Amino acid sequence: MSGISLDGIDETRLDDVAALESGDPAQMLRAVASSAAQVRMGMTAAADAGIDQVRELGRPRAIVVAGMGGSGISGDVLAAIAGPACPVPVVVHRGYGLPGWVGAADLVFAVSCSGGTEETLTATDEAIRRGAPLVGVGRVGSPLADRCASARAPFVSVTMHVGPRATLWALATPLLVVAARLGLVDLGPGDEQLEQAAARLEQVAEACRPDRELFVNPAKTLAVELAGSLPMVWGGGQVGPVAAYRMACQLAENAKYPCVSGALPEAHHNQVVAFDGLLAGGAAADDIFRDRVDEESPLRLRLVLLDDEGADDASRAAVSEEVAQGRGVPVTRLRAEGSSTVERLASLVGLVDYASVYLALAQEIDPTPVAPIDELKKRLARPVV
Repeated sequence: MSGISLDGIDETRLDDVAALESGDPAQMLRAVASSAAQVRMGMTAAADAGIDQVRELGRPRAIVVAGMGGSGISGDVLAAIAGPACPVPVVVHRGYGLPGWVGAADLVFAVSCSGGTEETLTATDEAIRRGAPLVGVGRVGSPLADRCASARAPFVSVTMHVGPRATLWALATPLLVVAARLGLVDLGPGDEQLEQAAARLEQVAEACRPDRELFVNPAKTLAVELAGSLPMVWGGGQVGPVAAYRMACQLAENAKYPCVSGALPEAHHNQVVAFDGLLAGGAAADDIFRDRVDEESPLRLRLVLLDDEGADDASRAAVSEEVAQGRGVPVTRLRAEGSSTVERLASLVGLVDYASVYLALAQEIDPTPVAPIDELKKRLARPVV
């Protein structure tokens, strides 16, 4: 891979539209650009599935979202948008079966983009066995769809865009609509906040499109800043933490690149101490101006702040930036934009999704394949009895 090292990437590739297209044969960039359409299609699909009938069940004791990987993060989106004021807990379950306390008083979302995720199917079976109200979200004609049909549970059909991680908004939107029908999330009259989020995603797509040059393209700029560093991504405010987790997952799957994510204020009680470590720009009692050219590893931390705390100069994000810079750790601070929680989350997720793909393409890495995941699934597959 010519032009690439730990010190950075071949930036010229990012402005070579032909190179970007040839390096992205499954069109992951196009899939990311479909995010706004996914929100709108998700609203329509939810209505077509007849999920208004869930309202008849009344307020559940808890909401449990069963899902893995790119499907499971839809539950994190719901939890973030519902926020601490939500009158019932929103629990994301990543694994087999269901927690022992889940029963007929709770609402279970089974979310699997493929409709065949092993862990999610066992959770679905358990929800049906326990008599818990169920809503399925996934592919038509899949095992999940069949289970929901047998249980007479609403099922929202989803069309996969390259992979589950590129289908986030199609998966998350139905969950938000159901929560709104139950009075647990306020999306405004006619779910107008979802349309605002779609419009924001369109703005991000316009700003980050492949033919916009690096110096005016925020996603390409972010990719260049990340290259050659170990990103430590902290999210602040209501939606910042889930955006930070999303960024870590997208960098891993798309760019095959490691990242550490954290949430404020929790990161101030543990991860912040890494600023005094060997990967920081300078440890406490260390000369941050020393020449590092001959050192074994040029890899250094970069703090990325996904800030949903507002413009307060005394915010956790602002103080984090000051402390990091004082120790020689470079900082990228991205502020959420929008008038609602859904729109603010969209402004952050839209940008980091694009950046993860650009970082992959700049390294001459195809963002779509996930060979280690495929190998793990094959090795762990349970024998058919």
